[in-house]
Amino acid sequence: MAEQRVQRRLAAIMAVDVVGYSRLMREDEAGTLAQLKTLRKELLDPKVDEYGGRIVKTTGDGILVEFPSAVDAVQHAVDVQLAMERRGSDVPKDRRIEIRVGINVGDVIVEGDDLFGDGINVASRLEGIALPGCTCISSSVYEQVRHKIDIAYEDLGEQSVKNIADPVHVYRIARGGAQPPSDALVSSEAMFRRPAVAVLPFENLSDDPGQEYFADGLTEDVITALSLGRSFPVIARNSTFAFKGKSPDIRKVGQELGAQYVIEGSVRKSGNRVRVTAQLINAETGHHVWAERYDRDLQDIFELQDDLTSKIAATTAPELERSEHRRAAEGRPRDLGTWDRVQQGMAQLYEFSKDGNERARETFNKALAIEPNYSRAHTGLAWTHSGGAGRVGRREIPVCFPSR
Repeated sequence: MAEQRVQRRLAAIMAVDVVGYSRLMREDEAGTLAQLKTLRKELLDPKVDEYGGRIVKTTGDGILVEFPSAVDAVQHAVDVQLAMERRGSDVPKDRRIEIRVGINVGDVIVEGDDLFGDGINVASRLEGIALPGCTCISSSVYEQVRHKIDIAYEDLGEQSVKNIADPVHVYRIARGGAQPPSDALVSSEAMFRRPAVAVLPFENLSDDPGQEYFADGLTEDVITALSLGRSFPVIARNSTFAFKGKSPDIRKVGQELGAQYVIEGSVRKSGNRVRVTAQLINAETGHHVWAERYDRDLQDIFELQDDLTSKIAATTAPELERSEHRRAAEGRPRDLGTWDRVQQGMAQLYEFSKDGNERARETFNKALAIEPNYSRAHTGLAWTHSGGAGRVGRREIPVCFPSR
């Protein structure tokens, strides 16, 4: 008997996942389910119908959707993310439902109403790369939509993803597709000329192996917080977690990941106390740039993670800046007074306050009055207008740029 031919077709596939679903369910199961049902009924499902999509399958916290075109899929994601941002503005952050989205165009296997194949798997992996409230798309999607939907895209380059043989070229879309102000947005090309930083998985030094989740969660939060700062490209979690459980030569890590700087650390829990150490290392020389130790009470694990993450990110970003200024052999201002004022402005910017932001803006303007073409002063001034650096410590960046 002849073997039955497998039915295939090209499809635009969207994978949607609720961020922090397990935590939300643990804290308020009934309320979370009610929110999800309302979200599906009032927003997600109607938008799928509006753009001609078909829901292939659902899980407790995820949806897989097929669209007739990449344009329809991306437009759906942009509309939904923007609507969710508006809907969630009055909801406490710890109760707010956010989604991440991955979109891919690829060949799929059709079995009844279900779909299978790498086209599906890539979309799911892209969703895993996306930050909360953001959408990641493959290059096959980007080529279809870049001239048709006028939104901001960021090139994340090739990413190695689980169970996919070849790297996937990934682009990220700003939350709601918003186009950041031109003076506040560092282009992707310019960004990736800047030295990158890699955050290695923090080592669990506790006697209890069950605390591994805390170390991993802290590592992921540090990666996210640094990414939101837009100061440096940040190597993706998928790449850095390949070194988990190993003791690699930092210089080899830098070469393999294309990172100028590496952050590594450890977590030790004893009773109701936790100690976290973190250090920033120049991957070219292997020399330490910065190191710090944090001791905290373990009363609320989520507040503790946020507190440590914000402090590590807020401290590391200025150290990266200072280290780069020491390392840079070119692009220096002709007048030492300009350089000095820019350093003052950066210190004021990293106070993470409204007053500090205003003083930094005044300082950068004074630097530009001395040397109008000094790019570092222009960049600092742009940050004061976007408010980006001032929000890193509070993790309130409203768009999803940048990172790797």
